[in-house]
Amino acid sequence: MEQKLYREIWKAVQFHPLFQGLEERTALSLVEECEAYTYGKREMMLKADTPRQGLLLILQGIAEVFVENAAGQEEVLEVIHKGEIVGFSSLAEFLGFSMTDKSQSTVEVRAVDEVRALLVPFSVLAKRWDDQDVHDYLLTQVSIRLKDVYGSLAEQVKMAKGIGEEETILARVQDIMSEEIISVAPGTSIKDAARSMSEHKTSSVLVLEQKELKGIITERDIVGRVVADGLSFDEPTSHVMTKDPVTISRFAYYYDAFSEMLLNGIKHLPVVDHGQVSGIVTLTDLLRKKNDSVMRTIKKIEGANEASLPDVKTAIYEITDTLLRDHIPSLALLDIVTKLYDRLIARTVELSVETLGEPPVPFAFYLMGSAGRGEQFMLTDQDHFLVYKETEEHDYFEKLGAEITAKLEAAGYARCKGLMMSSEEQWRGTLLQWQGRVRKWMLQSTNENILLAQNFFSFRFAAGSEQLNQEFEMKIEELLDRSKIFLYRMVQAEKEQEIPTLDEPIRALFRLGRKSIDMKKEVLFPFHHSLQILSLYYGLIPGTPLEKIAVLEEKGIFTDGFTQDLKDAISHVLDLYIRQRWAYKGCGTILSFTTMSTRQKDELILSLRTLRELQGMVFARFSL
Repeated sequence: MEQKLYREIWKAVQFHPLFQGLEERTALSLVEECEAYTYGKREMMLKADTPRQGLLLILQGIAEVFVENAAGQEEVLEVIHKGEIVGFSSLAEFLGFSMTDKSQSTVEVRAVDEVRALLVPFSVLAKRWDDQDVHDYLLTQVSIRLKDVYGSLAEQVKMAKGIGEEETILARVQDIMSEEIISVAPGTSIKDAARSMSEHKTSSVLVLEQKELKGIITERDIVGRVVADGLSFDEPTSHVMTKDPVTISRFAYYYDAFSEMLLNGIKHLPVVDHGQVSGIVTLTDLLRKKNDSVMRTIKKIEGANEASLPDVKTAIYEITDTLLRDHIPSLALLDIVTKLYDRLIARTVELSVETLGEPPVPFAFYLMGSAGRGEQFMLTDQDHFLVYKETEEHDYFEKLGAEITAKLEAAGYARCKGLMMSSEEQWRGTLLQWQGRVRKWMLQSTNENILLAQNFFSFRFAAGSEQLNQEFEMKIEELLDRSKIFLYRMVQAEKEQEIPTLDEPIRALFRLGRKSIDMKKEVLFPFHHSLQILSLYYGLIPGTPLEKIAVLEEKGIFTDGFTQDLKDAISHVLDLYIRQRWAYKGCGTILSFTTMSTRQKDELILSLRTLRELQGMVFARFSL
């Protein structure tokens, strides 16, 4: 290795744990024993069944470790970044543990983009082996990577099911995206941007400034922001581009991209990693992986009007069924389906206003129950309420509540048996009326009022005035600050429904006569109520459970580790619950242990333990 080159290498690795703390002369002599390599984009760095000569330290770029499955498809196990090492599996041979099966194939490593790497031979590793810091570093890295690989394998085994007839749901964005980047500068005229789209036969262009993504312009932007508004085509693209567009990593899964597009109502996703644009993926790219029914379903939802509202339920159910068959994780599925239902709700409110004419004062429409929590994957009953500014024209909002309720019923939502709907007088009112109503629940904490409050506090803003929503939330928060004793009463009610423990072996449970669990009443309701009480105690936190968990973590109430355990637990419980209810067409909340695998039982035991820990935190916080 040339003197100049290995000095450059030394500067790049001097603070790496493998070389850190050495005298420069000693370090340089070790670097001289190493070999520097440069790999082009997509070039193979390490092939299967080839002997490893040492550890490969990534100096620049990104590499991926993958293996070919039985179907001949590549499954990425992990992604290696700058400063990380490839080749830990070869440490066994270095330590003297020879391979028992010489024909055993190993993983392969490939450069994602241009990669510079340093091969650290085993001879160098042997000279550094007595350094405790090197030992600690390698042990830590092996542990982290082992955890990551197991997590990746578990996810792939769990989700390995066809997207269409033969494609895998584990397709990465990089396998689908277009690497041809059509871009313009912020100062480029709209006319030239449109010409670029036409020449390259694309429906969008990225706006880049010194390779940094500033925005995106689509055909829809040109029609809606230029043609419709009569804007001159000589104006710069920066005037009409969508700034700071939603992006995705090339290493994200197919379903991540599909979810982002549905959740954000977009059809183009720039692919960005470490600030660098590497491609773009479109809805058309994704739908090529699916069958035509998904495309028809999405078009049906986007084109829904008052006459076609009844068709929307079927359309959303088609998407839900597809996602379930593709084994999309429950939390990702709920994100997608909730966004679709939210569009339906917003459209229903909009149609109701069109029927009655403009409201006399601003209003806000809220969802409660499973819809408020973002967990309504099936259209069950309605749970909603109306808040509006002070006015004498209460008749309008009486009609609006009735109109919304009727249209939601036409769309497939059954009327609430408990009459918790804005068509009912007690579930609509002015800001002042709602303050009085909630204050009454707090002062008169009967079982009935606690039940009303539990449902109410699952609310989530769905349509109407954002400003009024902020005022409403602030007023409710003020009431809570003055009525903490009410939370104690809610906790006392929760102590009657503790989340069960299944720590005993399932066979023992059978002998005791316990062969099933009601996932809704015994698990989900207590979980939601516990999370709700903590959210109310630490400041009103409306929204979905994941949003509440995120805020509680930010406030330091939950540790990073407990937050992840909680997400894993509720994800597993919802997986079981959703599939159970879907299989029984919405009727099944009782989960029978006899239908579960040993692994599912073990996971359920761990999940319930975590949810009980959350409930225990609430009981401890409000102990008298």
